[in-house]
Amino acid sequence: MNIEKKALDAGTGPNGLVTEPAVQSLVAEALPLPAYEGRRILLIIPDSTRTAPVGLLFKSVFDRIGSAVAKLDILVALGTHPPMSEEAICERLEISMTERKSRYQNVGFFNHEWDNPAALHTLGTLPAAEIEKLSDGRFSMDVVVTVNRRVLDYDELIIIGPVFPHEIIGFSGGNKYLFPGVSGPEILNFFHWLGAVISNVGIIGNKWTPVRRVVDRVGAMVPVRKRCFAIVVKGSGMAGLFFGTPESAWDQASDLSAATHIEWKDKPFHTILSCAPPMYDELWVGGKCMYKLEPVLAAGGELIIYAPHMHEISVTHGRLIRQIGYHCREYFSKQWDKFKDFPWGVLGHSTHVFGGGTYDNGIEHPRARVTLATGIPESVCREINLGYRDWRTIQPEDYAGREAEGVLLVPKAGETLFKLAPTAG
Repeated sequence: MNIEKKALDAGTGPNGLVTEPAVQSLVAEALPLPAYEGRRILLIIPDSTRTAPVGLLFKSVFDRIGSAVAKLDILVALGTHPPMSEEAICERLEISMTERKSRYQNVGFFNHEWDNPAALHTLGTLPAAEIEKLSDGRFSMDVVVTVNRRVLDYDELIIIGPVFPHEIIGFSGGNKYLFPGVSGPEILNFFHWLGAVISNVGIIGNKWTPVRRVVDRVGAMVPVRKRCFAIVVKGSGMAGLFFGTPESAWDQASDLSAATHIEWKDKPFHTILSCAPPMYDELWVGGKCMYKLEPVLAAGGELIIYAPHMHEISVTHGRLIRQIGYHCREYFSKQWDKFKDFPWGVLGHSTHVFGGGTYDNGIEHPRARVTLATGIPESVCREINLGYRDWRTIQPEDYAGREAEGVLLVPKAGETLFKLAPTAG
């Protein structure tokens, strides 16, 4: 099979999920031992804010080629998330510290360093004319493309990661684990704001987007052979597993993700209680509890992010977010001279959490309200222009079974996309 065009597919068992033997069989087919003798291989994996059986894939790959390769290392595609400790990486890989110090002692663990110029390599510049074409005329500017220089030290990059509907690019996965996963700030900031300009509702759950075009274009600039295990998660298992180039594996996985991770509703809801799982420990990632539900949030309604465990806006970007607050897109675009020098990725995050709205004559009109019922103090919520509810006054079970009333409870928000059915009134 030509994996440049079509990915290998693990297939599913009787319960509709990929079995562990099927994973091992696919890995064996995908990674022929003679092709990996003496090679240096870098596995690029997500951090703990993405649900996926990364450990199963890592151990299957290690068992297959670990004794054949000259080197097999791990790079965590953090984007701008905080670095992971060695213990946390072990947990992500589903190995014990004892195993780390014995069986996996020669595997290097590395965190991406997006804000360390010495850790980055410049691949080139996307010229304004190409940016204009890729963005459908929305921007015309040169964009510098940098990537973690470590990727250049290997003969092959193997991406291991899930595919979900995504607010910036349409569907995550594939080359997105390179950009922004292990990229520098310039391209990251550019396409995050590009996604914000198009809007969350205009992007999320759509396969071929201008942002995907940008990400695949800069992915092609990385001068190292690239392969990808694209995972489609279903519950605690896998609905699908595909191997190929980042483009071909993502192509098939995103189709399955669309069938697996989108829940269609017949009408919008005036009240949504969106419960953040523990893996979202700051609003920077917990904003997904808004992104995935904005399409079914009624105009004038309220979405409550319920997360008693969340105490941070963002470890990395909190200071900047407290300066600008959360606002609709027009709040920034109509005051561009005031905000253009802030990191565009932070501006994009702000608009995605806040949602739609308008800004006229100095007054912001939100389409709906976003309220935090978290460990973030009320004073901070007001400062950043979001609503506040004391989480202790909320019993999630009180919101259950009330869809007919226009009330929606989502017990584990952030990965399933909710959209209005085409026939919805």
